[in-house]
Amino acid sequence: MLSARGIVKRFSGFSLEVPSLSVLPGSCLTVIGPSGAGKTTLLKLLAGLEQPDQGSIVRGGGAVYLSQQPLLLERNVLQNAVFGLVLQKAPKRDALDRVLPLLERVGLGEKLWQPAHKLSGGEQVRLSFVRALSLRPKILLLDEPTASLDPGNVAGLEAFLREANQQGTTLVIVTHNFFQARRLGKRSLFMLGGRLVEEGPTETLFTSPQDARTKAYLSGEMVY
Repeated sequence: MLSARGIVKRFSGFSLEVPSLSVLPGSCLTVIGPSGAGKTTLLKLLAGLEQPDQGSIVRGGGAVYLSQQPLLLERNVLQNAVFGLVLQKAPKRDALDRVLPLLERVGLGEKLWQPAHKLSGGEQVRLSFVRALSLRPKILLLDEPTASLDPGNVAGLEAFLREANQQGTTLVIVTHNFFQARRLGKRSLFMLGGRLVEEGPTETLFTSPQDARTKAYLSGEMVY
């Protein structure tokens, strides 16, 4: 279980308030809303990267957070891929057995010794995915995970996420891509102005929103 109760986070001129949020184990929650709605802040709170001013968060397992901008070491591709497993003191052979097939699958198998900073933006995103998924996290929190990718790579990484979800990884995905939210989400959440406006089964929220603000946003009538 990943849950938040009575969360308040204040910034200058903005506050995020989350009275209650629960994400069931093995579920996939997609979070949508305009820029400035508080989606990234919510994700960082759930990941433990930010601390709430009020309230509590419970994580029923290790959480891994992927930001919009991949955070890579000044090392080669392979060293970046195994870094999380190295921190966990995994045996070298086990670490390689995990990451090498993943690197091949995302098209980086021939770039193992290339400095990570020389990869394209899309390749860096794929590398960060490999590092995260190699850890087999219980909870994976993703902020616009495919925003910089072409359609082919989007499809490939979404397939990764589906497999991880089917194997029990709980996913929370912030995305501006309505189609992606509908493809991946079992439940979806709409945020506006630091508030959770509406949550429900993904198809229900997209086809029959109950709140007028949700309907306006999904129909394109709400302009930000």
